[in-house]
Amino acid sequence: MTAVRTYIAAIDAVSEAAGKLCAWALVAVGFFVTYEVVMRYVFVAPTVWVDEISRIVQVFVVYLGAAWVLKTRDMVTIDVILKDPRSLARRLAESFGILVLFLFTGTAIYFGVGIWLKSTLAGHTTDTYLAVPKLITEAPVWLGCTLLAAQGLAELLRIWTVGIPADEAVDSEGSAG
Repeated sequence: MTAVRTYIAAIDAVSEAAGKLCAWALVAVGFFVTYEVVMRYVFVAPTVWVDEISRIVQVFVVYLGAAWVLKTRDMVTIDVILKDPRSLARRLAESFGILVLFLFTGTAIYFGVGIWLKSTLAGHTTDTYLAVPKLITEAPVWLGCTLLAAQGLAELLRIWTVGIPADEAVDSEGSAG
């Protein structure tokens, strides 16, 4: 049981760090875009890097942030029928959802690593002025999905050992609190 709790704590820590990194990365993108607007419309000197770098950072944010969203349970859920987090039906439903997640992440990791490795070994770059190596632009898919799968396993273990966390936003009478 100690190994399970250690695994859950370790993956939670990695997902939390990735989530914070993603939040700060979006702040950086905001500064990049602001810089571009000022340079383009005030100094009439547009940049060549803001657009591509901002897109790359946003792709990293989407894929790496997914594990944090799963960890914090900040995704959209509909629990009209399965409100009680202690019920067997709710645990089975949550487990089924995570198994579907494993199908998606496994597929994305398998094909993502293959595409990334092929591009990396061939030395492919983007077809832009910056010519960013494809190893940077294709890495977020399999890296983020690997972290999401690891967090999914942690959540599956949590469901059957610790239990499903109760929703603090809804009180015992079902109204927002």
